[in-house]
Amino acid sequence: MTTIDLPGGPYTLREPVSWPRPGKPADSRVVYAAAHVVADPLGDNTPGSPAAVDWDATIRFRRHLWSHGLRVADAMDTAQRNMGLDWPATRELIRRSAEAAREFGDPATLVACGAGTDHAPQAADLDAVTAAYAEQIDTVQRAGAGVIIMASRRLARVARGPRDYHRVYGKLLGLTERPVILHWLGEMFDPNLAGYWGSPHIGEATESFLELVHANASRIDGVKVSLLDEEHEVRLRAALPDGVRLYTGDDFNYPSLIKSGSHALLGIFDAIAPAAAAALQVLDAAEASCTDEGRDRLLAHYDEILAPTVPLSRKIFETPTYHYKTGIVFLAWLNGHQDAFAMVGGAQSARSLPHLCEVFKLADQAGLLADQELAVRRMKALLAVYGR
Repeated sequence: MTTIDLPGGPYTLREPVSWPRPGKPADSRVVYAAAHVVADPLGDNTPGSPAAVDWDATIRFRRHLWSHGLRVADAMDTAQRNMGLDWPATRELIRRSAEAAREFGDPATLVACGAGTDHAPQAADLDAVTAAYAEQIDTVQRAGAGVIIMASRRLARVARGPRDYHRVYGKLLGLTERPVILHWLGEMFDPNLAGYWGSPHIGEATESFLELVHANASRIDGVKVSLLDEEHEVRLRAALPDGVRLYTGDDFNYPSLIKSGSHALLGIFDAIAPAAAAALQVLDAAEASCTDEGRDRLLAHYDEILAPTVPLSRKIFETPTYHYKTGIVFLAWLNGHQDAFAMVGGAQSARSLPHLCEVFKLADQAGLLADQELAVRRMKALLAVYGR
């Protein structure tokens, strides 16, 4: 067994885990992993600079996710939208991701991309916001990917109540070629989205949101909810129209929410894809079981797989939650998916060394260090940078 000296004392790694790749995607749930982008470590990715992306590594990571039977949610907050990934790079990411998805099947099924208004930070009224959204929706649809209508900082700024949200989204849904995913991103992920759907009160915002969804159900595949409130999500899921999925975005409570009926669109699945894929196969078997005993045994195994990933996810997504991307990229580097711990916008500096050391330990405890020798070597290199 390997031991490494960390700032808090020596740490001995567990026995490594080998996760099998599934033969096919899960049947019982539709699951997207929100994917990060890999920065070019030799590019100028200082804050405020245009994003310099390592496209080969970025697309290679999406192939890794598809190979585990997961769909990819791209060009979203996990890819550092509004936090370093500018619109020209986003547009290129959408094109490349959809093109790569064709190697695995239908890009409209395998990849869904975020459409927002971040390229139009001066949009001053509802018409300008709608036009900005429309441009990005057109970009996604031309690429052949599915559309995720992201929450807009500009809409949150200019809207004066629920009717304004309904007006904008109603027009946008009329532009879409196939059912889309609506994204409700909580202010813990982006403080600029406080009061989304027209109210700072969660109950009133939920009423506004549900009114919109019920009025446009045939154009909505599902809703992605990232509020980190399990009870609220369960109530919202029950209130949705038939045929509209609830995609959990709760990176704290995903095991129980998925088990109880939510589908998923999660940033943490970028980091825990092998374990997540294995758990979903077990969930499939549980829901197909002919006996209560078999179902219970399989559900216990599902819990056993995912339980160690929850402390890891809660650490990565701890306050300030919007810096979770740093931990996601850190694990991708430890696991050999990219050559450098570098991020667009210099965001690798957003978490402290003690935080990253804890992420390292929790990833090991969840069996998510694919090559322990490589992970330890890279962790030691990081420690040396910090003078350890």
